[in-house]
Amino acid sequence: MSALLIATIACVVANASIAVVDYTRAEFVVTNSAQVHVPAWAVPYLATVKLAGAIGLVVGLTAFAWLGVAAAIGLVLFFIGAVIAHLRASVYYNIAFPGLYLLLAIAATVFMLRHATG
Repeated sequence: MSALLIATIACVVANASIAVVDYTRAEFVVTNSAQVHVPAWAVPYLATVKLAGAIGLVVGLTAFAWLGVAAAIGLVLFFIGAVIAHLRASVYYNIAFPGLYLLLAIAATVFMLRHATG
Protein backbone atom coordinates (compact mmCIF):
# COMPACT_ATOMS: atom_id res chain seq x y z
CA MET A 1 0.00 0.00 0.00
CA SER A 2 1.50 3.33 -1.05
CA ALA A 3 1.96 6.33 1.21
CA LEU A 4 -0.38 8.36 -1.03
CA LEU A 5 -3.14 5.74 -0.69
CA ILE A 6 -2.71 5.76 3.08
CA ALA A 7 -2.90 9.57 3.05
CA THR A 8 -6.05 9.38 0.91
CA ILE A 9 -7.68 6.97 3.35
CA ALA A 10 -6.60 9.24 6.22
CA CYS A 11 -8.18 12.16 4.34
CA VAL A 12 -11.47 10.26 4.08
CA VAL A 13 -11.47 9.33 7.77
CA ALA A 14 -10.41 12.80 8.93
CA ASN A 15 -13.02 14.66 6.88
CA ALA A 16 -15.86 12.27 7.69
CA SER A 17 -14.96 12.44 11.39
CA ILE A 18 -14.73 16.22 11.60
CA ALA A 19 -17.97 16.56 9.63
CA VAL A 20 -19.76 14.50 12.29
CA VAL A 21 -18.19 16.66 15.01
CA ASP A 22 -19.25 19.79 13.13
CA TYR A 23 -22.83 18.51 12.86
CA THR A 24 -22.94 18.03 16.64
CA ARG A 25 -21.79 21.63 17.07
CA ALA A 26 -19.05 20.69 19.51
CA GLU A 27 -17.96 23.59 21.66
CA PHE A 28 -14.47 23.80 20.15
CA VAL A 29 -15.99 23.93 16.65
CA VAL A 30 -18.32 26.78 17.57
CA THR A 31 -15.50 28.66 19.32
CA ASN A 32 -13.04 28.21 16.47
CA SER A 33 -15.63 29.20 13.88
CA ALA A 34 -16.41 32.39 15.75
CA GLN A 35 -12.71 33.22 16.07
CA VAL A 36 -12.19 32.97 12.30
CA HIS A 37 -15.43 34.87 11.60
CA VAL A 38 -17.47 31.96 10.25
CA PRO A 39 -21.09 32.35 11.38
CA ALA A 40 -22.52 29.46 13.40
CA TRP A 41 -25.30 28.92 10.86
CA ALA A 42 -22.68 28.10 8.20
CA VAL A 43 -21.00 25.27 10.13
CA PRO A 44 -23.45 22.50 9.09
CA TYR A 45 -23.12 23.54 5.44
CA LEU A 46 -19.34 23.45 5.68
CA ALA A 47 -19.60 20.04 7.36
CA THR A 48 -21.64 18.84 4.40
CA VAL A 49 -18.86 19.95 2.04
CA LYS A 50 -16.31 17.96 4.07
CA LEU A 51 -18.55 14.90 4.16
CA ALA A 52 -19.25 15.15 0.43
CA GLY A 53 -15.50 15.31 -0.18
CA ALA A 54 -14.94 12.18 1.91
CA ILE A 55 -17.73 10.32 0.13
CA GLY A 56 -16.43 11.48 -3.24
CA LEU A 57 -12.99 10.10 -2.42
CA VAL A 58 -14.48 6.72 -1.46
CA VAL A 59 -16.45 6.61 -4.70
CA GLY A 60 -13.30 7.60 -6.57
CA LEU A 61 -11.35 4.78 -4.96
CA THR A 62 -13.99 2.17 -5.67
CA ALA A 63 -15.83 3.09 -8.86
CA PHE A 64 -15.38 6.42 -10.62
CA ALA A 65 -11.83 7.73 -10.35
CA TRP A 66 -12.75 11.08 -11.92
CA LEU A 67 -15.18 11.73 -9.06
CA GLY A 68 -12.37 11.14 -6.60
CA VAL A 69 -10.22 13.66 -8.45
CA ALA A 70 -13.00 16.25 -8.27
CA ALA A 71 -13.61 15.54 -4.57
CA ALA A 72 -9.91 15.81 -3.74
CA ILE A 73 -9.54 19.10 -5.62
CA GLY A 74 -12.64 20.41 -3.88
CA LEU A 75 -11.15 19.55 -0.49
CA VAL A 76 -7.88 21.27 -1.42
CA LEU A 77 -9.77 24.44 -2.29
CA PHE A 78 -11.90 24.17 0.86
CA PHE A 79 -8.87 23.90 3.13
CA ILE A 80 -6.98 26.65 1.34
CA GLY A 81 -9.99 28.77 2.29
CA ALA A 82 -9.81 27.53 5.88
CA VAL A 83 -6.12 28.40 6.15
CA ILE A 84 -6.81 31.83 4.65
CA ALA A 85 -9.63 32.37 7.16
CA HIS A 86 -7.23 31.61 10.00
CA LEU A 87 -4.57 33.94 8.58
CA ARG A 88 -7.02 36.80 7.98
CA ALA A 89 -8.35 36.49 11.52
CA SER A 90 -4.82 36.13 12.95
CA VAL A 91 -5.77 32.85 14.61
CA TYR A 92 -2.52 30.92 14.56
CA TYR A 93 -2.69 28.68 17.64
CA ASN A 94 -4.66 26.00 15.80
CA ILE A 95 -3.81 26.68 12.15
CA ALA A 96 -2.05 23.30 12.07
CA PHE A 97 -5.44 21.59 11.87
CA PRO A 98 -6.63 23.08 8.58
CA GLY A 99 -3.01 22.86 7.42
CA LEU A 100 -2.92 19.12 8.07
CA TYR A 101 -6.28 18.62 6.34
CA LEU A 102 -4.92 20.62 3.40
CA LEU A 103 -1.83 18.39 3.17
CA LEU A 104 -4.01 15.27 3.27
CA ALA A 105 -6.21 16.71 0.52
CA ILE A 106 -3.17 17.50 -1.61
CA ALA A 107 -1.87 13.95 -1.16
CA ALA A 108 -5.33 12.59 -2.03
CA THR A 109 -5.38 14.76 -5.16
CA VAL A 110 -2.03 13.40 -6.31
CA PHE A 111 -3.14 9.83 -5.60
CA MET A 112 -6.50 10.24 -7.31
CA LEU A 113 -4.90 11.82 -10.39
CA ARG A 114 -2.53 8.87 -10.66
CA HIS A 115 -5.40 6.44 -10.01
CA ALA A 116 -7.58 8.08 -12.67
CA THR A 117 -4.88 8.06 -15.33
CA GLY A 118 -3.91 4.45 -14.77
